[in-house]
Amino acid sequence: MLRIAEEKNKTFEERFVDVMSKLPLYSEEWTNYNPSDPGITILENLTAFEAVQAESILNISYEAKVGLLRLAGIVPGKAKSARVLISADNLNGKTVLPDGQKLFLGDMCFETNRPQEIGSFHILGIYAKREDKVSDFSYLKDPEVRVPAAIFGDHPTAGSELYFICDQLPGADREIIFQFTMEKTFRRNPLDSRASDIFSGIRWECYTADGFKEMKVRDFTGGFIIGGELRMRVPEEEPAIYEDMPTRGYCIRAVLERADYDVRPRIVNVDGFLFEAWQKDTQAACRICTRTDRIRIVNNVSDEPYFLVFGKEEKGSSYRRYLIVNKEGQEGRYCTVTQEDEGHYTVEFDEKEFGYRPGRQKDPVRIVMYSRAIMQNYHVGTVLGYDHQTLDLPMNHIVGESFSLIARRVDENGEYLYDFVRPEKAGEDQLFYHLLESDGKIIIEEAGDYLGAELYIGSLAVNRGNEGNIRAGNILKAPDYPGIVFRNCADGTGGVYRETLEQMQKRFLQDIGRVCTAVTEQDYEHLVETTPGLCIRKARAWRVNGENLVRVTLLPGSDQEHPKLSPIYRDVISKRLEARRMLTTRFELIPPEYAAVDIKATVYVKVYYNDSREQIERLLRAQVDYLHSDRNFGEVLRFEDIFRAIESLECVDYVYELSLRPQKTSLATMREADIFPKENVLLHVGRISLELVTNDQV
Repeated sequence: MLRIAEEKNKTFEERFVDVMSKLPLYSEEWTNYNPSDPGITILENLTAFEAVQAESILNISYEAKVGLLRLAGIVPGKAKSARVLISADNLNGKTVLPDGQKLFLGDMCFETNRPQEIGSFHILGIYAKREDKVSDFSYLKDPEVRVPAAIFGDHPTAGSELYFICDQLPGADREIIFQFTMEKTFRRNPLDSRASDIFSGIRWECYTADGFKEMKVRDFTGGFIIGGELRMRVPEEEPAIYEDMPTRGYCIRAVLERADYDVRPRIVNVDGFLFEAWQKDTQAACRICTRTDRIRIVNNVSDEPYFLVFGKEEKGSSYRRYLIVNKEGQEGRYCTVTQEDEGHYTVEFDEKEFGYRPGRQKDPVRIVMYSRAIMQNYHVGTVLGYDHQTLDLPMNHIVGESFSLIARRVDENGEYLYDFVRPEKAGEDQLFYHLLESDGKIIIEEAGDYLGAELYIGSLAVNRGNEGNIRAGNILKAPDYPGIVFRNCADGTGGVYRETLEQMQKRFLQDIGRVCTAVTEQDYEHLVETTPGLCIRKARAWRVNGENLVRVTLLPGSDQEHPKLSPIYRDVISKRLEARRMLTTRFELIPPEYAAVDIKATVYVKVYYNDSREQIERLLRAQVDYLHSDRNFGEVLRFEDIFRAIESLECVDYVYELSLRPQKTSLATMREADIFPKENVLLHVGRISLELVTNDQV
């Protein structure tokens, strides 16, 4: 339809009126417009067919729209649960949290995804060693003390060492998680895999009976350039007590092998031996068991869970349901469930008593636990087999990776078979469906062998998207462990809802405008400013007249007052621009230069202001400070702007005399009273000569 915007909302009646109004234009001989005329009947049918076609064209399915966006490289972002790193304090000894342990921040729930041992490992001391001088930074492990520490000194050098002394260390099979909070002096671009070790090289070691042995480490701090976590494993050798630090204990050491930092590392806080939890609230949990006799499970779904038990009796077959009964001489597919203590249950199969039991094979038993809310609504619907069948789920904002359905079919003997089906799992004769996590719906694309099957909830957890990205420092509560203090040591990350179709379309439009190739000066500036891992405070690019050449300069983040363009910055940025420049265009990186501006002024001020000089000098330093303001390279410093700024102060009557002069005319030139710096020059205040006059002195 050519005019789809106009036609999409027209009803059949409106379309037929259009047809009748145009009929005399096509046939002068047609004079009978009554409904009884066969020609009119034919036109009515054709118009109705057109309306049906238009509705089909306009009502494009969700899958078709997603498929069109996929052709452009846009796929829907999946829902993810926020992840937090948690410390546990105020313990009397070792405690093991079960898989699925719930922790609460208000009404928001976080859960573990594996058993976690807490209370066994602690950092006793933190020390830095530089040229045989030991500095004590143990206060960094106190979350209440927020004093930044330059752990490698003001001028880091290779060979510096950082020691973490611990009371115990876990075995090589367990990963250790440390979280480092760094001082944020300058805004640094996010790291990528190639930017993780730009400025430093750190070797992590554990002290053993055979001396220091290297550890396997995943460093998400980029060598202490940003805050983040450090995940490591001790070597296979047995850790030993280290005696050469003020505190005695097991030792983890970081050795600085290369130190080319743009900004010296300053640590604010260190948290050690953390565990992970995810923001989700499981309402239906499916436990897969390898035993077929006595199974012990932990309930973390609700205070009064509802159980469904399924067993697989033959290899490759579907599951059969085992009903829960008391052990009293019944025959059939039965099992018993006994509550041992709060939250712990035992499931038993007895072939001698009941005559049936699951076979010994892979995943022979599945036990599903429901909360009351899900048990009352656990039936989803029937597979009818028509295209894009949509079924509602009992909850919205579902965690996709934790979701599954139970499909119940009938075999040739009239008995029920049960299969656990996950979303978008393709296979011959399989049930294929999409999960719309946010909307709480499923869309069935292929029924396969499951036509007529009844669908039930197999496992389900809900989350709260980006609400789970909580700030660091919250205290979480675990009802089962009232005395323990659980604190999230880092901001929650990763929590999002599944991307909607509207959000995908918006991202598509943004992706079209994303800078991938350097064409304009603004493209070069954007690519430089977003270089992964670098601190770029500002950048400027300009074309050279008569040449196919672009020059680029930038102001790096640095501890230096007037930072230079280091070889690391030059190399990383050059590689980024080289991969994105036009084939026939060359570029040059020009180091930044700094020009001081001397200011001389005579200003009449009001008598009753005692701090007039401080106010005026502070204003002048701010107006001429191109390093810390929004003023960019090469921007003209106009005399009129400075003059008006001074006169706008409450303490000033008027400006009698004002002059601006660059100290180096090779970097900035005067044109009338204005200063024109070169393209790669930033201005700053030099000497200020300020004479203040009051009216009573005249």
